[in-house]
Amino acid sequence: MKVLLLEDIYKLGRAGDVKKVAPGYARNYLMPQGLAILATPGAVKQAGRITKQGEIKRAKVNQELGGVAEQLAGKLFTFAAKASETRRLYGSINAQMIAAVVSEDIGVTVEAKQIESQPLRMIGKHNVSVRLTVDLIPVIEIIVHREGESIEAALEEEENAALKAEEALGEFIEEEAVVDDENASPDDEQTDEVELPETEQAEEEAAQTDKADMPEKDEAEEVAAQTDEADIPEEDEAEVEAEEEETE
Repeated sequence: MKVLLLEDIYKLGRAGDVKKVAPGYARNYLMPQGLAILATPGAVKQAGRITKQGEIKRAKVNQELGGVAEQLAGKLFTFAAKASETRRLYGSINAQMIAAVVSEDIGVTVEAKQIESQPLRMIGKHNVSVRLTVDLIPVIEIIVHREGESIEAALEEEENAALKAEEALGEFIEEEAVVDDENASPDDEQTDEVELPETEQAEEEAAQTDKADMPEKDEAEEVAAQTDEADIPEEDEAEVEAEEEETE
């Protein structure tokens, strides 16, 4: 289903855009909230006007919240929670909790739907985006630490866990390499065994070739010898004829 957006919708489009969405999403959310209308030919003709109105409204809001975005960018928020030895929380830090802390800090109401984060369930540092407008999305830092422990302890614990995970990954890769080598060894030996007879066969063929050439050489020598023997009687006969002529 195609709809014409009347307002900026994060990750969907801006006011005046025509977008194709699921029918249920359009009928159950966009249209009832006044965020979009069905993209009929008549409605599409109004897209230009809606786009201009959206730009004016967007610029005004961005100007109002620009200072807030600068204030939030890189700001640190901390939460204390109960957690297991594996750093997993008994519960979670959800978007509603984060929105409440941010709103109190900046004096501007931030709703849970503006917090771009899944529930946080681990001790350590997390980066979370706060969507003020479609253009202003500052990123804040949240550190979750154990109740009764310091922030530094939480960060150190997170770093140690990361090092252990890296070492475990390295060991796993080495074990996989050893397994690959063991699996590859029989193939390599078999390859060597296959190649060896081929080498011997080549040598044998070369030897047979040499043997085959030898009779040809002997035959050539024999022919040459026979030729010489055939020439000798001719020379004797010439000498006999010469002697007879002298005698006469």
